[in-house]
Amino acid sequence: MNIVTFCNVDESLIDSRHSVEHFDSGITKKADIAILDINSIFDFEENKHDACNEKFVSIAVIDDDSDYDAFKNFGIDAWIKGEDIQDINGIINLVEKRFLS
Repeated sequence: MNIVTFCNVDESLIDSRHSVEHFDSGITKKADIAILDINSIFDFEENKHDACNEKFVSIAVIDDDSDYDAFKNFGIDAWIKGEDIQDINGIINLVEKRFLS
């Protein structure tokens, strides 16, 4: 899977079988999965068609309930709490099976 992050995510937390690129650094391949946070929602919205495949999944990293309320209007597919970011592979595997297979 190709993954693009619009926010700071520790790449070492993501399984090495995935290709991870940071949007700000430039992307070489369109992504199957986009990871964003509340601070990058507008960058994501403005650039998702250039950065992601036609069929892609978005994962939002939320810090509190107000983040969730803000994201629900943007059609985000999955959420993970910032404090649980070490479990990001579980979410990636789940969206890979549910949405991208």
